[in-house]
Amino acid sequence: MRVDLGPDGPALVHSEPLRPKGEHAVRVRVELAGLCRSDLKEVAGNRHGVSQFGHELVGVIEESTVDGLTPGDRVTLDPNVPLERGTGFADVMWAAGSADRLRAALPVVPADVDARRLVFTEPLACAQHCLGSAARHTGEDLAAQRVGVLGAGTAGALIAGLAHALGAEVTLGNRSRDRTDFLRSREVLAAPVGPIDGMPSEGVDIAIVATSFVLPEVLREALRTVVPGGLVLLYGGTAPGDALPGLDCDLDGVRRGELVVEASWDGKPVRVGGSYGTVQDDFGAAIRALVELDPSALPVERMITEEIPLTALPETIRSHLATRPLGKTLVHP
Repeated sequence: MRVDLGPDGPALVHSEPLRPKGEHAVRVRVELAGLCRSDLKEVAGNRHGVSQFGHELVGVIEESTVDGLTPGDRVTLDPNVPLERGTGFADVMWAAGSADRLRAALPVVPADVDARRLVFTEPLACAQHCLGSAARHTGEDLAAQRVGVLGAGTAGALIAGLAHALGAEVTLGNRSRDRTDFLRSREVLAAPVGPIDGMPSEGVDIAIVATSFVLPEVLREALRTVVPGGLVLLYGGTAPGDALPGLDCDLDGVRRGELVVEASWDGKPVRVGGSYGTVQDDFGAAIRALVELDPSALPVERMITEEIPLTALPETIRSHLATRPLGKTLVHP
């Protein structure tokens, strides 16, 4: 049983997924999956790039032709490694490709850690990659730097939480109060959380735009909050041709190319950089953070607001597209 995308949206398919053709193949029994904002964007048709539907998961290998991926191993998924695969919104996911790609795409995770924690591995790897991009673009370690994160969804909260755990001075802002109230009520972050327009002008060294899309109004706030010569990092979604009048920068090119460019905003020199995707090391860092950090330093489980069976996923997706869900929804096969 799995959830597929069709012309009429997500639908439950009551059949075993077909084994794809490839040099090697792995069969993963899905233990738990997470519903990501990018899944919703893909269903809505406003996500650019290859399909990654159903990419947040924890599962156990049942069959494998790959050395190093053994039946009984518990794995997660790096969706940025090119493979032929099914969706994680299923009882079983097949993945096929070269042995090297399968080993890279299916990092082994500990067997004794709660799946409700490990299901955050992929989004936390994205947060790790974002902060690694910030350090690379600035040429400095993040410790003791002032980091402002604009956007308090799951991505923004994980970026802010990980940056705080790494020693940065962090402020998290959001345009509306519902997300900031949610994070405060659940004590997800030790860092200050509040409205974006309450963040002080020129008060951060790095301003990370972590909303679902890099909206002009949020980007303007990021440019306002960053110090002269500071870095504005584009993490949220962009599309070809995106630009902000008054800022000489190809936003989509910078983000997808993970470039950093010198620019000027209202007479203030700034750097605009991009973060896109993940690399293999990000998953190792994310797994270590989830396993080795004191859970109180990164309490990702407090972000879980809903746990549903796979059969309820199509209707849940439709509901989420029509409303404003808070927190993380987990899907049980």
